[in-house]
Amino acid sequence: MNSEFAFIDFPQLKTERFILRRAEEKDRYDIFELYSKEAVAEYMPFIPFTSVENAINEMNWYQKIFKEQSGLRWMIEDSESKKVIGTCGFLNYEKMHNRIEIGYDLNPDFWGKGIMTEVVKCIMHFGFLTMKVNKIEAKVEAENEASIRLMYKLGFHKEGVLRQHEFEKGKYVDLAVFSRLKSEYEPSEQ
Repeated sequence: MNSEFAFIDFPQLKTERFILRRAEEKDRYDIFELYSKEAVAEYMPFIPFTSVENAINEMNWYQKIFKEQSGLRWMIEDSESKKVIGTCGFLNYEKMHNRIEIGYDLNPDFWGKGIMTEVVKCIMHFGFLTMKVNKIEAKVEAENEASIRLMYKLGFHKEGVLRQHEFEKGKYVDLAVFSRLKSEYEPSEQ
């Protein structure tokens, strides 16, 4: 294992417009608002949230993956309004192979403003330079055109499609697999 990141203190990161931080109890309402939107849940493996309890369970999962050292999930907090408008992070950390999967979501009120490009660049920087991973992967539902565009914009390469890989909401879905290697990454991209 090549990682220098020890999963002791949750890292807080900053971009030009956002603070990326650990989930806090006060975020439950923003998380509920985020995941209760059909447009956000459309390509997620769950139906839209119907209660704040769903948001609390989601935030407990964020704590669990950090404690297990299998992932990190940052709240995307708008620096000006202090509102959490989305989340971004890593999951399925394979320490032995130095690879990790990235995931993200954003309140539709903020789509089309370059937010995920800004945030994912910051997260990739952390993954490659602090965690020292060799590969960052993403699995995107094949019909999620906006996310696929983001992958290409950020220099990810499509590796292929996992056909009918998951059973979600009563149907099988294909997942397009994208990746970016550390050898393809320039720190100046951050």
